[in-house]
Amino acid sequence: MTADRHHPSPNHTERRGTDAPDMIVLHYTGMESAQAALVRLSDPAAEVSAHYLVTRMGEIVSLVDETRRAWHAGRAAWGAVEDVNSHSVGIEIDHPGHMLGYPPFPDAQIAATIGLIRAIRARWRIPPERVVGHACVAPGRKIDPGEKFDWRRLSLEGCAVWLDAEDAPRTTASADASAFQAAARMIGYGCPQTGAWDRETFAVWQAFTMRFLPGRTKRAPDATGIAHARRLAERWPVAAGG
Repeated sequence: MTADRHHPSPNHTERRGTDAPDMIVLHYTGMESAQAALVRLSDPAAEVSAHYLVTRMGEIVSLVDETRRAWHAGRAAWGAVEDVNSHSVGIEIDHPGHMLGYPPFPDAQIAATIGLIRAIRARWRIPPERVVGHACVAPGRKIDPGEKFDWRRLSLEGCAVWLDAEDAPRTTASADASAFQAAARMIGYGCPQTGAWDRETFAVWQAFTMRFLPGRTKRAPDATGIAHARRLAERWPVAAGG
């Protein structure tokens, strides 16, 4: 798949420490329109950019060549990667975000995003477990693309990973912070190893549930959710991909 049109952004540099991307990071723009987002993503003063923007109608706009380092992730990490911008292709999804009502993502937009991810993955041989959200690499700082983004559909199309939650009853067992921290780190999240439900660990829990358990984003940490994190970690440990 190629872009429908090109809107060049000057905001890019050479990749650092790698010649090729091994991740894809999905964002929402959090703005009222695609045009407003394109203006910001190509404004030198804003110092932000992405490789692509996918509009609500499913149009794909390219801004930065995939060989270059776009400025989309900010302070972020995934597994051993501490410079996510250098290791990734950034896709901005035209969407108003949580602060502007957080409507559903249009079907045409999801379909176009899937086609774009497939093409990028084929070019750079990126495994599906390394297609992540902005909240995954920056928990506590970012929450996009959020709980309404259809990660399960992406997984069915081979563009991400997903496990359906097991039909387990809610448990009264204590939520072991150490167990969750270990599983989260194995998945790729930058989670502390304090053994306590501190603010950073709660932020990772929120990012994890928005991504993998969207029906439980309002729940307190529980043993069932931690077991789901462990299943994901065993199936797709971050050290095995990329």
